[in-house]
Amino acid sequence: MMKLKQLLQFRTHLSGNLLHGKPGDIRNPSWLHAFTSRVGLSTATGHFTDKGKSSDRVFADYCVYKGKASLSMYPVLPKFSRLDSGGLKVDRRGVMMLTFSPAIGERKYDWEKKQFFALSAVEMGSLISLGSGGSCEFFHDPSMKTSNAGQVRKTLSVKPVEGGSYFLSLSVVNNMLQTNDRLTVPITAAEFAVMKTACSFALPHILGWDRYMDQKQQPVKRVCLGLILVARSCVSHSNCT
Repeated sequence: MMKLKQLLQFRTHLSGNLLHGKPGDIRNPSWLHAFTSRVGLSTATGHFTDKGKSSDRVFADYCVYKGKASLSMYPVLPKFSRLDSGGLKVDRRGVMMLTFSPAIGERKYDWEKKQFFALSAVEMGSLISLGSGGSCEFFHDPSMKTSNAGQVRKTLSVKPVEGGSYFLSLSVVNNMLQTNDRLTVPITAAEFAVMKTACSFALPHILGWDRYMDQKQQPVKRVCLGLILVARSCVSHSNCT
């Protein structure tokens, strides 16, 4: 009984430090509710593999459907590799994937002919920092540094129009297939604001910094979880009073 009392005193002191430096009684059910409410979000963790892929597949793209083409965007998480020390390092940074699909009728699109353009972190920064009336253009060679370099050239342009709207155009020249595709999607000011905000939110995840910051919080999470388990046990047993 004495050991249990000492344990409770220690937990109470620790909980007081965690909750804004104020003393808290771990045996008080109202304190338990407040504490679990405060740490509920911080103790929630995602389930990822070493390759940076979620064990539960989630599909959440932002789509814009227009008369001549559609545009969707979604983040692609970075890939991690395991070090000999046991840690993880970014093996390949993530991107913001843009997908353009041509229209083949009213509200119908040819998904088989969709074209992709992967925005890097710096290109996302250019999009985020784009001011009113500004424009930008990006050039990609998917086969750069290979024997097929220059065979496929992709150009993404963002050009303003009146009223704060934009035209997003993707040009894909494929010399191997002898094709030259150009897809243009008009984007309203509101839609462009959503795209910029989505890029701002996704950028730390694209860099892998969410995983880096999560490891810093793990010790605090373990303490919080331990406090919650002890508190719940004490509340449910009258002999802890």
